[in-house]
Amino acid sequence: MVGMRLLMLGGTEFVGRAMVEAALGRGWEVTVFHRGRHQPPPGVRSLIGDRTAPDGLAALAEAVAGGAQEWDVVVDTWSAAPRAVRDTARLLAGAARRYVYVSSCSVYAWPPAAGYTEEAPLVADASADAEQTDYARDKRGGELATLDAFGAERSLLVRSGLILGPYENIGRLPWWLTRTARGGPVLAPGPRELPLQYVDVRDLAEWTLGAAERGLNGAYNLISPQGHTTTGELLDACVRVTGGAAELRWTDPEVILDAGIEPWTQLPVWAPPKSEGHAALHSADVSRALRDGLRCRPVAETVADTWAWLQDIGGVAPGRPDRPPVGLDPEVEAKVLGV
Repeated sequence: MVGMRLLMLGGTEFVGRAMVEAALGRGWEVTVFHRGRHQPPPGVRSLIGDRTAPDGLAALAEAVAGGAQEWDVVVDTWSAAPRAVRDTARLLAGAARRYVYVSSCSVYAWPPAAGYTEEAPLVADASADAEQTDYARDKRGGELATLDAFGAERSLLVRSGLILGPYENIGRLPWWLTRTARGGPVLAPGPRELPLQYVDVRDLAEWTLGAAERGLNGAYNLISPQGHTTTGELLDACVRVTGGAAELRWTDPEVILDAGIEPWTQLPVWAPPKSEGHAALHSADVSRALRDGLRCRPVAETVADTWAWLQDIGGVAPGRPDRPPVGLDPEVEAKVLGV
């Protein structure tokens, strides 16, 4: 199917930008509603507004009231106060056929059991009417807001896991690429064969738009199959694309933890084997998404394309102001490695 009409809420950074580029590649007509802080890709219609500001939806409301604009699908990646999703979804309920909310596997009650499906228990005390609280409840509140305005039949909840790829503004893969590019001994968190799950942002976008075309609804865990790659394969790919000057020093998890190093934040992507964090981040059941068309490119392609993008923008990845920086202090790394 071609010629669908997409309203992308956001659309200038990371997931939103990948969605817009994928939609344009399909020949879709794309409207982007954003704050105007970054340029959207060429070929889209822009509406400017800030969902956190009074009358921030005015431009969108005017487009809806005019009656000249109707969309086949809305894609929303919002991750702060759920009331912003509530207000936008209510405004668009009569002007769009389907609402896609890019949620997160963080909506499952902690700790999720290894192999958890979309039927796993969800976080409590989430509300579509809430101000910003914490990431898990905010994302679940966004889901509830979507369902309230569009109903189950017209809602698609994309529960993403770890997202990597070009345009990343969290800093996880860019940090590893920058670190391996610097060369020298690199603290590599073991074991090498530890299975990882992630989704390339472009695969996320392609699956989501395809699902919208097909009229899919409900919740989907959207991340690669378990063991799609390993820590060793990911870091080896980083070393290769950055020139091969780095020496990976594989280090036991116990040594890392005893040094007070925080998994996931100080060593991005990594969580210790058999930990609650690893079960939550790298062991989701994605059989539903695979059944409905999810295809994941090789890790080497994700790493190489992210490195190419990073070089194109001058070597420094953009960072979201609402997220803390990631990565390990060089002095801490050197101390643990004894160099």
